[in-house]
Amino acid sequence: MPIRILPEHVAAQIAAGEVVERPASVVKELIENALDAQARAIRVDVQGGGRKLIRVSDDGCGIPAEEAPLAFARYATSKLQSLDDLDRLQTLGFRGEALASIASVARVTMLTRHIEAKVGTFLRLEGGRLLEQRAEGAPHGTVVTVEDLFFNTPARLKFLKSETTERRQIESVLMRYAMAYPDVRFSLSQDGRLSFATNGNGSLAEVLVETLGLEIVRQLLPVQPPEGERPPIAVYGYTSAPTLHRTTRAYITLFVNGRHVQDASLSYAVAQAYHTLMPEDRYPIAVLMIVLPPSEVDVNVHPTKAEVRFRSPEAVFSAVQRAVRRAVLGASSSSPIFTLSRAESERVQHASSATPKAQRAMQLDTQDVGRHTQQVPSEPSSELSAEEDLTKRPRSLPPMRIVGQLAATYIIAEAPAGMYLIDQHAAHERILYEQYMRAQAQRKPYAQRTLQPFTLSVPPATLRLIEENLESMRALGFELEPFGINMVRVHAVPTALSNHNPAEAVAEVLADLEQGKTAGESAFEAQLILRICKAAAVKAGQVLSYTEMNELLRQLERCEHPLSCPHGRPTLIHISAAQLAKEFGRA
Repeated sequence: MPIRILPEHVAAQIAAGEVVERPASVVKELIENALDAQARAIRVDVQGGGRKLIRVSDDGCGIPAEEAPLAFARYATSKLQSLDDLDRLQTLGFRGEALASIASVARVTMLTRHIEAKVGTFLRLEGGRLLEQRAEGAPHGTVVTVEDLFFNTPARLKFLKSETTERRQIESVLMRYAMAYPDVRFSLSQDGRLSFATNGNGSLAEVLVETLGLEIVRQLLPVQPPEGERPPIAVYGYTSAPTLHRTTRAYITLFVNGRHVQDASLSYAVAQAYHTLMPEDRYPIAVLMIVLPPSEVDVNVHPTKAEVRFRSPEAVFSAVQRAVRRAVLGASSSSPIFTLSRAESERVQHASSATPKAQRAMQLDTQDVGRHTQQVPSEPSSELSAEEDLTKRPRSLPPMRIVGQLAATYIIAEAPAGMYLIDQHAAHERILYEQYMRAQAQRKPYAQRTLQPFTLSVPPATLRLIEENLESMRALGFELEPFGINMVRVHAVPTALSNHNPAEAVAEVLADLEQGKTAGESAFEAQLILRICKAAAVKAGQVLSYTEMNELLRQLERCEHPLSCPHGRPTLIHISAAQLAKEFGRA
């Protein structure tokens, strides 16, 4: 085929592929324009997951009438004039592609009024073509409405996810900008319902309450430069205490000069700050702002500006690692994590008093550790009681005789084939998992109603997932109902969690689903069961009586798959009599 210059409308749609990948991309670009216009309030309205309508309204400086049509021309921008300006760039946008790309794949209207003008300007475009322009009264600021996204590129519509997924992506975009700009008031309405809002009072802590939830925020530690110092690379924000962690680095959120970035090296720096303080396969929750001179960072290395390049990457890595390490090591368990407003403090206290404790004390005498088999049996804990007649199920392990407990974590037992070391937590997880799976097959949820309903604060995305999976959660013993913005009321929990705090187990599985995994009903229930079992199982370091250890082994012996916990870790280690004899030189 001969070389040809592409028609302008084809070139515009190709460029749009880099900037406008999905509805969340449109929201991102329009929010950045609003922030660059010094907006103090930004409202986003969405319908149909962004396919039908996206409207972003701001109270920024607006666009002069004579410049309004030029805003939709490719490479037209007020933020950059020469290549040298990239070295001192302090705006989020700079390429002049976003509005042109959006207009080329949607029906767009814009109503804008410059702060010094007496009347506003209305423009209507379709497929990149300007169809109408007129004067119209309006407050200062800009309202951009995007309808029928990808109406002229149906192939691209096929690559969009479900409305639920697209709504979640839009929420994530808005939450990130709310974190980066806590002094700006943000609100998001999806299909006529307010799903997220901040007050714009400048408090990052209060924004995190709305985005992460109270239970997580109460366990965060402030990260800030040493008092009296103004380092060339400043790092501030919040990071989790070592006891709060997740299975991936997806919960480490980084901003460079107000711009959200994805940087594997900096995420690694945050994780490395917890060296020896957190399990190697676990990662903290962190929201960190990195501030350095614009000349020290190149933002023009990625089509969507999601990645940046530093002039001195080692210095930035070191600054982040030192700041987080200093916060974690300097944290005092008796000191407040951060200062909330009086209203938020009252909410924290209310949630704390209303929520059951994380783990019930078993009222055991610590002298029971390692007692031999002749000890007097005690009543088994309700946590270890069997739910059915075990003799109805075939034995999958040989009968064992308990010798004792090691480090309040491992049960020592003997059998004809030798010695066994049983991980009490992993073994109990396996037992509970199989109980739940049998109950699920029979649709008989183990539920325990609370004496008084209590409320939990959850992030907006988590609340939406709960609403979408209420029936699945009810099938497993949870009885929840939405209760205001970012709150749910709990009426019942699975019996296994009746003496535990269900918030962490539910939050973790929902957070996993929020990362984009397909969540059909069966997949959701299976993951939720795993989390419930993990939270309800006896813990490492928990002293068990002889009767409790015996009850646990009796149930493990009748499990279908007793050799591993639901997560794949071994429940027991077998050392044969022959191996013992060899170790002692008797072979």
